[in-house]
Amino acid sequence: MSARSIILALLLCLLFPAATASAHGMHYRVDEKGVSVRFFYTQTDPASYSTYEIFGPDETIPHKTGRTDKNGFVSFLPDKAGTWTVSVAGESDHGLHPKTVTVEIGEGLFVDSYKKPLVAEYLTAFMGLSVILFLYSLWVQLRRKDNNQRDSKSASKPL
Repeated sequence: MSARSIILALLLCLLFPAATASAHGMHYRVDEKGVSVRFFYTQTDPASYSTYEIFGPDETIPHKTGRTDKNGFVSFLPDKAGTWTVSVAGESDHGLHPKTVTVEIGEGLFVDSYKKPLVAEYLTAFMGLSVILFLYSLWVQLRRKDNNQRDSKSASKPL
């Protein structure tokens, strides 16, 4: 290599340092965007390290695949508005527990809404109905006990 070529190469490196340095580095950026969905087996037992697939609107190839983190979180950054589907398959001692959640992403690429499980949508109604049914069954049991005691007393009386 001639001295002229070396000087030219050094001059180019001095004039364009970003072009030569960027080829050997890792850059990052922290965005305050994205969607997170958390999966549980129970209220306190996260679906840790469960496999998942995320599909964007009208997509047949997954936008993202992987495993939930140790707290059961799946996070993704949608690139278009529409209905996104997150499918998780958690395995426990009792077998496979698949769950699919749909999330509506609006024009600003933020969550507009998501489909809650039936129990989560109507939890107050379910709890109220449970309390009413419990009180009714308690009332029936007490009446049955009273009727049985009356019947046994009347059967033991001599005629």
